[in-house]
Amino acid sequence: MKAVDSSKLPQVAAKVVEAPKEVAKVEVAEVKAADEDEFDPFADEPEDEEAEKAKMERMKEIAKTAKSYGKVGPVAKSIIIWEVKPWGEETDLDALAAKILTINMDGLVWKTEYKKEPIAYGVFKLVIGAVVEDLKVSTDDVQDKITEFEDDVQSVDIQSFNKL
Repeated sequence: MKAVDSSKLPQVAAKVVEAPKEVAKVEVAEVKAADEDEFDPFADEPEDEEAEKAKMERMKEIAKTAKSYGKVGPVAKSIIIWEVKPWGEETDLDALAAKILTINMDGLVWKTEYKKEPIAYGVFKLVIGAVVEDLKVSTDDVQDKITEFEDDVQSVDIQSFNKL
């Protein structure tokens, strides 16, 4: 270790005292520079015009190919057969069937034929079918519309449900 001349001791002490201040200033400057260099994922990055044009060209190509994917496939349809049970043997099933056939909904096509099947003690149930488009018609909505004929209809059940 070097020996320091005692006459220069106050100057050396002053430099040692000032050195931490200078180091602190340098460290603060480095931290500020590091903060400015940090990646901000939400910041807009400046793009040049060529990159923007290339991006737009690629988007047009994707849009052209997407049109071919947008073709509509076959419509999903189902055949549903309902059992409509009347309140009693006095209910006119032909008139009830005529009322049910008047229910119109977009995507609902009634079968023109219906059956009367015996339940018990002279009471018959009405078996009637329809073809529905699955995306347009809900079976619950059709059942609700049939049960709106409260004077004639006791209950409505689905006998069969088949996809086309």
